[in-house]
Amino acid sequence: QVQLVESGGGLVQAGNSLRLSCTASGLSFFLYRMGWFRQAPGKEREFVAHISTSGKTTEYADSVKGRFTISRENAKNTVYLQMNSLNPDDTAVYYCAAKTGSSRYTEINAQEYWGQGTQVTVSS
Repeated sequence: QVQLVESGGGLVQAGNSLRLSCTASGLSFFLYRMGWFRQAPGKEREFVAHISTSGKTTEYADSVKGRFTISRENAKNTVYLQMNSLNPDDTAVYYCAAKTGSSRYTEINAQEYWGQGTQVTVSS
C-alpha cells in the first residue's frame, strides 16, 4: 500500500519560513518524480514545485520561484519543500504527489499518488 505523509505545516507570520516534508512508503521512491501542489480555500489545486528522480532537475511555479526550494533524499524516501519569505497568498493545504514517467509532471490529473495534505497558514 502506497502512502505519502506530509508534515511541517503550521501557522507563521508573513516573512517567515517553513519546511515541509513528505515521506513515502510502499513504492520505489527513487523511480518517482515528486511534486508539491497546494489548494487555497475556494480555489483549485495548483502546481507549486517538481523534482526529478535524481534531484538534479527542479521546476517551480512563477508565484514561488526564488522563495521556495524543493529537494529530496532518496535514502530516506523523503521530499522537502523549503518555503521562505512566506506571504498570506501562500496560505493553503499543501500536498505532495508522485508519478513515474517524464511528461506531464506539473499536471494534477497526471499524478499517481497523493498525500493527505498539510495546512500552511500565513498571517499578515
